[in-house]
Amino acid sequence: MNKVIAFAGAVVFSLFLWRCTDDNVSPTTNPVEVSSQIADRTTDFAFSFFNKIQATQPAQENVFVSPLSVHMALGMLLNGAEGETATQIKEALKAEGISQADLNEAYQALLNGLPEADPKVELGLANSVWYRNTFQVQDNFLNVLRQSFDARVEGLDFTSPTAKDKINTWASEQTNGKIKKVIDQIQEQDVLFLLNALYFKGDWKYQFDPEKTSDAPFYLANGQTKTVKMMRIKEKFKSAIKDNYAAVQLPYANGQYNLTLLIPAQETGVNELIQGFTAQNWNDLQSTMKEAQVTVGLPRFTLDYEIKLNDVLKAMGMTRAFTDDAQLDKINPNEPLYVSLVKQNTYLGIDEKGTEAAAVTTVGVGVTSVGPDPYICDHPFVLLISEKTSNTVLFMGRIMNP
Repeated sequence: MNKVIAFAGAVVFSLFLWRCTDDNVSPTTNPVEVSSQIADRTTDFAFSFFNKIQATQPAQENVFVSPLSVHMALGMLLNGAEGETATQIKEALKAEGISQADLNEAYQALLNGLPEADPKVELGLANSVWYRNTFQVQDNFLNVLRQSFDARVEGLDFTSPTAKDKINTWASEQTNGKIKKVIDQIQEQDVLFLLNALYFKGDWKYQFDPEKTSDAPFYLANGQTKTVKMMRIKEKFKSAIKDNYAAVQLPYANGQYNLTLLIPAQETGVNELIQGFTAQNWNDLQSTMKEAQVTVGLPRFTLDYEIKLNDVLKAMGMTRAFTDDAQLDKINPNEPLYVSLVKQNTYLGIDEKGTEAAAVTTVGVGVTSVGPDPYICDHPFVLLISEKTSNTVLFMGRIMNP
């Protein structure tokens, strides 16, 4: 069961893409207006994305990711893609049939709306573009990222050791110091980085009493047991009992943001639950949870996590972008570009007062390795002298040291 909280983390971030038009939303909150089509698709992406990730990770390890952060970072990349590359990125994002303009409008709505959704919840959402100052980036690409993604755009001397420090400082500043480093080094082929940073801090609407926190056993999936600091609260929460799991929703502040816990039955296991849980299951759960007086136990903990997403995104259909045949001409039509890296760093802290979470998604764009001109004899070669009409070879040789 050690992935229960990790799954809850993915669920709570998928809530950021959920239509906030419930009649029960407190008047002190501000609904985030996103079209129902895009909201449904991005929720579908969240569950598909998490399912693919957990299937690739060691069964006993925690997983904590932000679907929203990945979606927005790839949304920036999508604006630089064409042809099959763009089609595959849309397929991975579950955005087939949605125009680029409508997607960009939705991203803008989230950037503007999420930080204002609940005045008692601190939420930061920021984008940035960092490019090698000797590399020419198309103005149209940069302009759309400035306008639709509110992105900071800056050219840097990538050969300077301070370049990565500047990018890492930006990531740290946007996540309140929770994610201090996203780039270890800048490779020679790297010409562009697209970053999305997401920060969330919310106090529980009903806070846990620290005096009720106590040592308790936590039963690991491998049959072993560890001791955790278990927080407990008895309150009226939306909850439901399903065939193979229990669900309970813990609201933050004014109630527009929630943490939903899915607790599998012992005989089910968390991996089996995740594999069978879809966006449709999530939508059905929202309509069936009822408010009831329940006791909730939740471990107090912090978690730092990092994952490279290249293979996960390939499995979701986004293959061409990672090859030498990537079509990223809207970024630069004259250079053979490809996506070298998609990775995410996350942080999660849960205690009696509330939750603090952060994510930074990094998309690296590089220039593919260009081989030597095939017609330059700058290494050992073979020569032939022949007659054209009879195709007779007169001389041939191997030149090792001319």
